[in-house]
Amino acid sequence: MEAVLIKHLGSHQGREVLIRGWLYNKRSSGKIIFLIIRDGTGLAQGVVVKKETGEEIFATARDLTQESSLELRGVAREEPRAPGGFEIQVTGLEVIQVAQPYPVSLKEHGVDFLAEHRHLWIRTPRQSAILRIRSELEIACRIFFQERDFILADAPIITPAACEGTTNLFEIDYHGEKAYLSQSGQLYNEATAMALGRVYCFGPTFRAEKSKTRRHLMEFWMVEAEAAFLEFEDNMKIQEDLVSYLVQRVLENNKKDLETLERDTASLARVLPPFPRISYSEAVELLNSNGVDFAWGNDFGAPDENIISQSFELPVFIHRFPTEIKAFYMKPDPANPDVVLGADLLAPEGYGEIIGGGQRIENLELLRERLAHHKLPEETFQWYLDLRRYGGVPHSGFGLGLERLLAWITGIDHVREAIPFPRLLYRICP
Repeated sequence: MEAVLIKHLGSHQGREVLIRGWLYNKRSSGKIIFLIIRDGTGLAQGVVVKKETGEEIFATARDLTQESSLELRGVAREEPRAPGGFEIQVTGLEVIQVAQPYPVSLKEHGVDFLAEHRHLWIRTPRQSAILRIRSELEIACRIFFQERDFILADAPIITPAACEGTTNLFEIDYHGEKAYLSQSGQLYNEATAMALGRVYCFGPTFRAEKSKTRRHLMEFWMVEAEAAFLEFEDNMKIQEDLVSYLVQRVLENNKKDLETLERDTASLARVLPPFPRISYSEAVELLNSNGVDFAWGNDFGAPDENIISQSFELPVFIHRFPTEIKAFYMKPDPANPDVVLGADLLAPEGYGEIIGGGQRIENLELLRERLAHHKLPEETFQWYLDLRRYGGVPHSGFGLGLERLLAWITGIDHVREAIPFPRLLYRICP
């Protein structure tokens, strides 16, 4: 008999099924044992009745320990009171391996303990739900860009130069040469966009920030898009379309996971374009009106972003930041060179920036000036300058941080739960 995934039990009601999985929990009521089985797609309840299965199977079920692996046969039926909504009247039970005493019990554990046992913690329904939603987001990103004629063009992880200086980069020895783990695929996206028109890359990025906030990881994933002939306003339009698309996909395809997380979905259902837009100067005024002594020209910190985002129900764009606090490649606004054609998208509910993007400088001489102003070695960026020497055009792009987006959508408190194995300031294991 072919095994059935628990998520598909609804189409096998009244029929004998075989499921394979692990014992999540069990309880006994005299001569009946209830086995809660998980297989990665959901939970189901196996009902072992002694007089129907016999002493041997009953004894086997009684001796099972948490996370023991097993095969279970029986007739499936819907049972709203059972975990997962289905139960199986057990007729056969085969143990694959009896688990040793399991360290991650169903009681509360401390953060450090769970971090040390992350490889086991991810088996719990809550963590599994988060990772399933992460998978949905990754798939949906690829579908979104594919349907809009963007080509997937992978960017390198090891790079000879940084996008925004080397302060927060992991430096490595590349056969005697200095190199870095990538903080962004953007510069390479710009090159492939000049070849393919519309491109995106999706992969891990690295920031050696000495930060322990709930928003930061040393290694995180970004989906980054770049398009030739795309200017500032249209770039923001793509971003809000993408975020709305991703949220609506999760609402449609991950209802049970959101229920497991007890996520209030009413606010997510409203995430539809257009998103509000305010300038950096307007954001400064908003902070000042809320009693924050914030000077024009400074960069926003997490508390500042929280105040700004709490003024809006939807994600909000902050655009036209001061030129001096943004990267060398950001294009100054022709109407006001003191600010750039760049924008950050802040998520609601205090989750901070989820997208950063903008229009790039296409003028060769201006880009050389900006490199010099930022004290970056021009010789390292000759290939990047070539993109302006040989058919340079207006172009724009952005990067979306997957873990922050996922944290907001799922309503979790810390991005460490938004990636299978987080890399934190003082934690690299497991």
